[in-house]
Amino acid sequence: MPPRSGLVLSFRLTGITVRRPLDLYYVPISGPCRGAMLAAKLLGVDLNLKLVDLPNKEQMKPEFLRMNPQHTVPTLDDNGFYLYESRAIITYLANRYGKCDTLYPKDPVKRAMVDQRLYFDMGTLFQRFGDYWFPYMFAGAPRDTAKLAKLEEAFGFFDLMLEGSIYAAGDTVTVADAALAASVSTIEAVGVVHVNRYPNVSRWYRNCKATLPDYQETNEKGALAFKQFADLLINKRKFAGP
Repeated sequence: MPPRSGLVLSFRLTGITVRRPLDLYYVPISGPCRGAMLAAKLLGVDLNLKLVDLPNKEQMKPEFLRMNPQHTVPTLDDNGFYLYESRAIITYLANRYGKCDTLYPKDPVKRAMVDQRLYFDMGTLFQRFGDYWFPYMFAGAPRDTAKLAKLEEAFGFFDLMLEGSIYAAGDTVTVADAALAASVSTIEAVGVVHVNRYPNVSRWYRNCKATLPDYQETNEKGALAFKQFADLLINKRKFAGP
C-alpha cells in the first residue's frame, strides 16, 4: 500500500522505509495558520500540528529562530526543509504532495488565477483587515474609518471576482478557497464586515463551508476563538480605564 501524501522520508531500517508527517507550527486563532491547515486537508496532506506558545515567547527560542528568523506562524518543517508565509506553504504542499490537478492546476492560465486570488488574499483583503483591526485590537488605537472603507472596497473587489463563479478561481474548489475562507471567517467573526452585504461573497462562503474538508474543526472553531481573544483584549482595556 503506497504511503499517504504529506509524509516524508525519515530513515531506512532493515530495508523498510519509515516516514513521519510534516510538522506545522501554528496557533489556532491565526487566519493564515488555518488557511494552511484547510489547504492541507483539501490536498489530503497529513500535518503534525505543533502549538506555539506565543505569549511565553516560544517563537523566540533559538530552535524556532533556526527554522524561521521572522519568528512567525505558520512555519512548516518538512524533514528539515523549513518554510514560512502561509500562502507559500499552501502552494508548496500542492506542488509537492497534491494528487488532484484541479486543486492547484498545472495549466498556466488556471494556475495564474489561483495565484492571483492567493496574492489578493495576502496583499489586499487580509492586509487591509490587519491595517484596520489590529491597531485597535492590540493597542487600543481609534478605529480609522478610511481604513475600514479600504477593507470594504476589498470585499467589493472580491465580490466582482466571484461574478458567475462558484469558487474563488472558477467552478471547482482550489487551494485559494482555503486561504480566502480562513481570512473571511476571521473578519466575519469580529463583525468588522458583514459578508451578507456582498451577495457573491456570501454565496461563495456558503459553498466553502459545505465543501472544504473538516471546515468546522479546522477553521470555524479557530475563528470564533480569535473573536474571544479580541474581545478579551478590548474589554480588558475598557475595564482598566484611563
